[in-house]
Amino acid sequence: MAKTLVIYYSRKGQNYVNGSIVDLPKGNTEICAEYIKKAVGADIFEIETQKAYSTDYTQCTIEAKEELYNNARPELVKMLDSVAEYDNIVVAGPCWWGTYPCAVFTQLEALDFAGKMVFPLMTHEGSGLSGAPEALKKYCKGAIVGEGLAIHGGSAGRSEAQVVAWAERNLK
Repeated sequence: MAKTLVIYYSRKGQNYVNGSIVDLPKGNTEICAEYIKKAVGADIFEIETQKAYSTDYTQCTIEAKEELYNNARPELVKMLDSVAEYDNIVVAGPCWWGTYPCAVFTQLEALDFAGKMVFPLMTHEGSGLSGAPEALKKYCKGAIVGEGLAIHGGSAGRSEAQVVAWAERNLK
């Protein structure tokens, strides 16, 4: 059985879900990462930024847009040093302005993905996978990008069967 790691960024607190801003005790992407862990015994690594994004949803979107525009690489609380022991790496995050949050790129640029399979997972409110596969091709040098999965954020808590089926098909 292949060894799998889920690298994810997830936002708790105010999030846009089904047309409204709601307060989430657990981020949608974290929920999906936990489903993968349960399904295939994956290890998980949460990306956390040194400087927290605004707790206000609208302000957070402004910060995220500025980071993307400036090609920022936010400093992380901790960094993974290696993915050498893994066969498969799922890179999971919310869709922020058509791609992953810039903090995800901070982590990806520090790793050697040569010979690895990487899989995009994106939680979204209507944009699907958006630019996730292209981002992984760019930032996971030497990896093969596998089948991605887009999960509607408002449905994350009810998506376990969909996530498990995808994980079992791609990550075993």
